[in-house]
Amino acid sequence: MAKTPKNPDSAARPAGSLSPADLAGADMGGETPAKASPIPADASISQSYAEPQGQGGETRQVAEGDVATLTTQQGIPVADDQNSLKQGARGPTLLEDFHFREKIFHFDHERIPERVVHARGYGAHGYFELTDSLADVSRADILQRVGERTPAFVRFSTVAGSKGSFDLARDVRGFAVKLYTKEGNWDIVGNNIPVFFIQDAIKFPDVVHAAKPEPDRMFPQAQTAHDNFWDFISLTPESFHMIMWTMSDRAIPRSYRTMEGFGVHTFRLIDAQGKSTFVKFHWKPKQGLQSVVWNEAVKINGADPDFHRRDLWDAINGGDFPEWELGVQLFDDDFADSFDFDVLDATKIIPEELVPIRVIGRLVLDRVVDNFFAETEQVAFCTQNVPPGIDFSNDPLLQGRNFSYLDTQIKRLGGPNFTHIPINAPKCPMAHFQQDGHMAMRNPKGRVNYEPNSWGPTQGGPREDPVRGFTSYAEQADGPKQRVRSESFADHYSQARQFYMSQTPIEQKHIGDALVFELSKVERPDIRSRTVSHLLNIDAMLAATVANGLGLAMPDAAVAARKTITDLPNSDKLSIVKNGPDSFKGRKLGILVSDGSDADLINALVAAVDSEGAVFEIVAPKIGGVTLSDGTWLAARHKIDGGPSVLFDAVAVVVSEEGAALLSTDAAAKDFVTDAFAHCKFIGISAQAQALFAKAGIADDLDEACLPLATPDDATAFITACRTLRYWPRELMVDLDANPAA
Repeated sequence: MAKTPKNPDSAARPAGSLSPADLAGADMGGETPAKASPIPADASISQSYAEPQGQGGETRQVAEGDVATLTTQQGIPVADDQNSLKQGARGPTLLEDFHFREKIFHFDHERIPERVVHARGYGAHGYFELTDSLADVSRADILQRVGERTPAFVRFSTVAGSKGSFDLARDVRGFAVKLYTKEGNWDIVGNNIPVFFIQDAIKFPDVVHAAKPEPDRMFPQAQTAHDNFWDFISLTPESFHMIMWTMSDRAIPRSYRTMEGFGVHTFRLIDAQGKSTFVKFHWKPKQGLQSVVWNEAVKINGADPDFHRRDLWDAINGGDFPEWELGVQLFDDDFADSFDFDVLDATKIIPEELVPIRVIGRLVLDRVVDNFFAETEQVAFCTQNVPPGIDFSNDPLLQGRNFSYLDTQIKRLGGPNFTHIPINAPKCPMAHFQQDGHMAMRNPKGRVNYEPNSWGPTQGGPREDPVRGFTSYAEQADGPKQRVRSESFADHYSQARQFYMSQTPIEQKHIGDALVFELSKVERPDIRSRTVSHLLNIDAMLAATVANGLGLAMPDAAVAARKTITDLPNSDKLSIVKNGPDSFKGRKLGILVSDGSDADLINALVAAVDSEGAVFEIVAPKIGGVTLSDGTWLAARHKIDGGPSVLFDAVAVVVSEEGAALLSTDAAAKDFVTDAFAHCKFIGISAQAQALFAKAGIADDLDEACLPLATPDDATAFITACRTLRYWPRELMVDLDANPAA
């Protein structure tokens, strides 16, 4: 497939792509530049340091202000650190690219023993069931027979934090699925966001280094709200589509169970005749999409840093098995050539309105692990693991991942035999001549350990099978060997704008709030200004909101390699609010009680929750529980100062008059109701509880999402109202940022 550049007269490298020639000197100090550029003015060295001379181990001093030449670890000068070596602008990445291999090889080996990225994760077992055969477009065995179930293991994770970080960081979530097919393991190693920060894998070490804690101080942990990250982003225009997603509520999901998963890249399906069909993979949660708000996330991390882990563990052990539908977007070369963007560009999506998703199966998680280390910690995913009938595209980010992941597992798990670990071992027969190595659990038997051999079918071991075996798509690759970014990758802002414009007003507000918060933690004003200069190419009102929130003079718009397409149609599928749940099923109600609480009302609430398929937890002044109005004892799950309302999707306050008076003197109890109100949750309130809300200072502000619980009949109406999850109009009344003049 050939992709014709949109601007055939332009140079091979788009203006928005970095090149050595772009690195020429501007002021990197604290002043805001008069005109922001996507490339900073500077590559100068701000301090003297010793640089290897290369003869006899001596060093020479590089004076302040000199520009050091980037080299490999062997001292070879690097001409281009922005693009991997490819055959043609859109061709495959070449194995001879020693600079790329050294750079990513070193990056893969930076940490011992936890993962460099995706260190904090949680996994579970389940199965994939095919519901619609793809036999018409793929010979993959797993995609043939409707109703057949394939064992699966899924690991969810954050990206930036270490193993000891918290669950609800603002971050991309890994969504990695291992399917133990009859033709070997198939790993769909994706994220909960369908795009990525970079277009070429050679930049992966840079974006991760920039996002991780700054190396001289080793903080902030699991956060991107710091100078290094936004410096890199503001110099990398291709990142701004991903920035819209990570600054949205997608980056603070309510649960693993309520987030989407994406394969990110374009892959190929190959049929029995060798014909190729392009494919993108989507996991759609059956419970609908749901996220938290930022203030809530901050408090959840303090109250329960394992919030996502606990939620998945409790759901599976409670029999509420999480489920996702597997959907595919299928398209051919004609569509790829007619699409406004390049299907090999991992910073782009194909809107579902253009290529509808075809649901072909379901993924169900129904068993927790027996041992976290043996399974969740040791599981190894590799994008290169695909069965016959599935193949790769020339996406340069995918091509690099295919190298990086295998190399990473060898280092992290101690050697080449990580497939001997049960969680990684295929569940189909294996036969090969690979032997020995660190921690080998099994070796081929007999005399023969090579192929070809003449020892016959009994002693000679396995043989290749041209019919059943994996074969790559016979794509014609042509073009000069060069480090180049395809001109068809040059539009960095149009889809970022499309994503932003597809959000509801409250979601747009959250994106603006997130950008202001993150950039408020950046110390250098020029980095803040440079970031806003890119936002001007996405939406002028968004840029104005962020500039106003930072008290920043509006810069000029960043120079764009391609002019933003402003009339791309909105896509409702990109909004969380528009794709939320239609019930309260699987959600959690927190019920604050006291001695003397109305027993009939409590029992009615419990019955309504059970009928909805939701769960509840009791919060009380003491962990032992309370005595209800009828004399029965009700055990508590949380003591009030250990069970804040942020842990629940909705809350009910059912207390006695004496209980309300007691709780009105307690700061944690007042926080329980004020946080629930500030986070736009539905709140059920018994008549006696009014005193607590008055003492908390919100009695006069209660709205239609604060429902009275006067009689047991009100319980069902309250739980029905909770299906909406949030009452967003309230946020405009309780948030200073909702007032542009503030």
